[in-house]
Amino acid sequence: MSALKDIITRQISRTGPLTLADYMALCLSHPEHGYYATRDPLGAEGDFTTAPEISQMFGELIGLALAQSWMDQGAPTRFVLSELGPGRGTLMADALRATTRVPGFHDALELHLVETSPALRAEQAARLPDATWHESVASLPEAPLFLIANEFFDALPIRQFLRHAQGWQERVVGLKDGQPTLGLTDPAPHDALDHRLADTEPGQIVENCAPAQAIVQETGRRIASHGGTALIVDYGDWRSRGDTFQALYRHKPAEPFARPGEADLTAHVDFEALAKAAHPAAHSALTPQGVFLEHLGITARAQALARRLGGAALESHVAAHRRLTHPGEMGSLFKVLALFPHDAPPPPGTGLPADPS
Repeated sequence: MSALKDIITRQISRTGPLTLADYMALCLSHPEHGYYATRDPLGAEGDFTTAPEISQMFGELIGLALAQSWMDQGAPTRFVLSELGPGRGTLMADALRATTRVPGFHDALELHLVETSPALRAEQAARLPDATWHESVASLPEAPLFLIANEFFDALPIRQFLRHAQGWQERVVGLKDGQPTLGLTDPAPHDALDHRLADTEPGQIVENCAPAQAIVQETGRRIASHGGTALIVDYGDWRSRGDTFQALYRHKPAEPFARPGEADLTAHVDFEALAKAAHPAAHSALTPQGVFLEHLGITARAQALARRLGGAALESHVAAHRRLTHPGEMGSLFKVLALFPHDAPPPPGTGLPADPS
């Protein structure tokens, strides 16, 4: 039995079943044995690959979109450029390179990264030596905030609730034959889920993520108070529906209770909950990643880069463009939600929601 699995089983034996959120938090963030504390999870040697690692075009276009928003908001002479969970720093490095020629942008920015993993901070420092690191959004300087969150919110701990005729049953992690396994609490009312009674039936699952809402609430406050833009890119949909909790180990789906601390644990993002939490900041319509990137000009950029390539390099480049934009790959699964002040236009690639709630 691994050290973390032993810690989890002993805790359950001592204090009873864990919420799914508590289990995820231990697996991902335990200071000694947690997934993000002990490894670089990206790339061929890791467990997953993110859009910035697929092609430089992704980070370039994100950077230019934020630079345009900065200009649309009067080009403030001091602002915070930040990323939540920057991975290896690839996206931010590409964004900074692409915006080098935007007059005044680099002179005005202060680079602040929100990262808790020591292993990933070391990777980021190699690419972004001028950055300042933070444990949370709360410690960022109070200034206009231009922020990127790519595949960040999917890794935050969720709770799951099963609709029951007498209320809701929470899915919790207990022990069976000494092994962590899912179980259910007794049904009970849950005030925070009253709004989901109208669109669910008994037997259906709803997920919520309190940490995500808290982070977006703080981000929205700063943007509403000081100006700025946040671009949230992740997989999910407007409203949470069904069981989306999953584990990934060496690029393949895995049993989420088999290797605590060794597999990546994620869940789809409930973008409606994020949009509501961002008030008083405005939010954009939820935009598929492929549509967002096409609106930003990814095809023209891909064609320009292709002119200098040939053979296997060209084939890889074409495949990367397709992977990022095609509806059958990341183009529809991943969505973009932008946050911005009510008196500013939505950032390029996004638009106002049909119902401006």
